[in-house]
Amino acid sequence: MTSDPEISGIRNSVLWHQFQDKQADKIDFADLPFGHPHYIMYSSGTTGPPKSLVQSAGGVLIQQLKELLLHTDLKREDNIFYFTTCGWMMWNWLTCSLATGATVMLYDGSPFHPDPGVLWRYAQDEGITVFGTSAGYLSALAASGLKPAEAYNLEPLKTILSTGSPLSEDGFHFVYRHIKPDVQLSSISGGTDINSCFVLGNPIGPVYAGEIQCRGLGVKVNAWDEEGRRVFNEPGELVCEAAIPSMPIFFLNDPDGEKYHNAYFARFPGVWTHGDFIEINDRGGAVIYGRSDATLNPGGVRIGTAEIYRQVEAIEEIEDSLVVGQKWKNDVRVVLFVKLAPGHTLDDSLKKKIRDTIRHNASPRHVPAKILEAPDIPYTLNMKKVELAVKRIIEGGKATNKDALRNPECLDYFANLKELQQD
Repeated sequence: MTSDPEISGIRNSVLWHQFQDKQADKIDFADLPFGHPHYIMYSSGTTGPPKSLVQSAGGVLIQQLKELLLHTDLKREDNIFYFTTCGWMMWNWLTCSLATGATVMLYDGSPFHPDPGVLWRYAQDEGITVFGTSAGYLSALAASGLKPAEAYNLEPLKTILSTGSPLSEDGFHFVYRHIKPDVQLSSISGGTDINSCFVLGNPIGPVYAGEIQCRGLGVKVNAWDEEGRRVFNEPGELVCEAAIPSMPIFFLNDPDGEKYHNAYFARFPGVWTHGDFIEINDRGGAVIYGRSDATLNPGGVRIGTAEIYRQVEAIEEIEDSLVVGQKWKNDVRVVLFVKLAPGHTLDDSLKKKIRDTIRHNASPRHVPAKILEAPDIPYTLNMKKVELAVKRIIEGGKATNKDALRNPECLDYFANLKELQQD
């Protein structure tokens, strides 16, 4: 039997078994204002050191309840699951489900151990009705060859939620063909910054492959061009033209609000600019193209990185990829790094297949000038690709905030590259 750990240096700490032994005679509930500080959320670190976001109790609660009750149609009898770490904002979003009376389902471990079906057995055995995950997981699941619809009884399942990165059209098709044909696939996108979503699902509306169903109720999201004008049916900056309750009330260690202002309001004064590249179409649907600060700009044409990932993900020889824009001869060239699936080699034939696929399904502008094999692709702890750190490294800079990365050692490969200094 192990002894208790030493916790005397941790203020106000108590061991779990000691906490269980204590019987509280009375629970005191403090009566606090709507805007009282509630969470300190730390952003993922994809664009630099994590921001320390302080959000209000009432603001987060009312925003998340709207998304759970109205956009997800969550009910008291539902069993809701989200594959998330405790450090990702989706954990906070998930735990808010308790306020609806629904049952929260938790899982601790790898989603592919002991085999790719582990989460779907869980869904079958526990009758999960709302299953939340990431686009990256769905892509990896498809690559594994598992077809949950054939192996498990998922009759209770009514909604699948996907976030973390844009879900490709192939991802949509995989869900409807191989998981469940009558499920609502709700791709959602927002951010730790607001602890909620800008664009998400509509349980009474149609689902279009590769598209997020709608903008959030009461959330004035639009796409703006470089001049600050609304644009439709073409990509633009994701802006929120009016305040929403869950926006941070302040940043830690930011007494004059300068960090807060520079993070969201410097690009368009007085208007929240989130840093994502979005397209709003005529039917109100949305497509996220990735971070706008990681947007590629070859020949002055703006390209979202997700437009390339959608094509590369469909190539069976490629396990993962990362694309960046490198400053080159007074322009920007597109550089694609690929992590190959086992048993494959990045030869001229595969490079041609990659370029042809991108040219045919996207455009000649999207075709990378360089395709290089990388041993691994860097991710944050929240499983977001780290494009900007790689861009900074290959242009001669240094990576910052390595502590926010799941696999920081893989950055050494990019730092030691010689090929990108050649034509």
